[in-house]
Amino acid sequence: MVLLTITASMLEAIHEWRDRAPDEDLPQQADGEPSLSDPAVGKPISHAQIIELRNGLREKGCDSFSLERLLVGSTVFVPPPPQKPEHTDEYKALMARLRRDEEARAYERMVKPQKNPADSLHSPHRFSSSTAQASSFAAVNRPQREFDMGDGEDEMMVGDVHRQLMLVLNFLLSIFGVAGTLWVLARWWSTPARLLLSMFGAVAVGVAEVGVYYFYVWHLADASKKDKKLKERKTIVQSWVVDPSEPKVALAGSANPDSLGDGPAVRRRKKA
Repeated sequence: MVLLTITASMLEAIHEWRDRAPDEDLPQQADGEPSLSDPAVGKPISHAQIIELRNGLREKGCDSFSLERLLVGSTVFVPPPPQKPEHTDEYKALMARLRRDEEARAYERMVKPQKNPADSLHSPHRFSSSTAQASSFAAVNRPQREFDMGDGEDEMMVGDVHRQLMLVLNFLLSIFGVAGTLWVLARWWSTPARLLLSMFGAVAVGVAEVGVYYFYVWHLADASKKDKKLKERKTIVQSWVVDPSEPKVALAGSANPDSLGDGPAVRRRKKA
């Protein structure tokens, strides 16, 4: 059942009911409905009691209390939360004892402060906190990608950008330089002819520059492919036998290594 709160209009209607019919009881409360014996603003009242109050006042000749007037300002009644049960004597005694023990321990720590092992100069715990912080910082900020290692990738990128900018600048200087030169050389021509000559000359130089650049790039790529195709061959040039009983040296390609055992390249050990 949803209950509403008693408003000032409802309280006035209840008093009007009692004034007009002091011997007649207020609307009877059904099962679960609140009592109206001690009404006050904010107390609960059911919707059925409000309708019965309005109908009873109309029967007594009071038409000023309409249902709309009675409901203006009324809200849904929310019962207050139940009070917490009072703690038992055993609980209170336990809490008091715990408070006394904590106060005693705090007093002991204040009077006799314990020596911290981390304060010692040669203590292994002296730098434990800083080491833990450094380890956590390193774990959080460890590199996630290869270029985070700073192994020259940034320098290579800057070098590539610088090379590309210089290439574009050279192209522009060549194009505008040729266009300006042709414009000056054809100063006796008409303006449209000079303009066309400069434009065609600039376009021709630009095409030539691009062609030379692409030929250079193709040449580098072809040379790189040829270098990759070359296979490195490893051959044994000279070998030594590290053994006092056989102080001989063998040269690669020699048919008889023993014939070279007395050469100047042989290292011999003196027997003790």
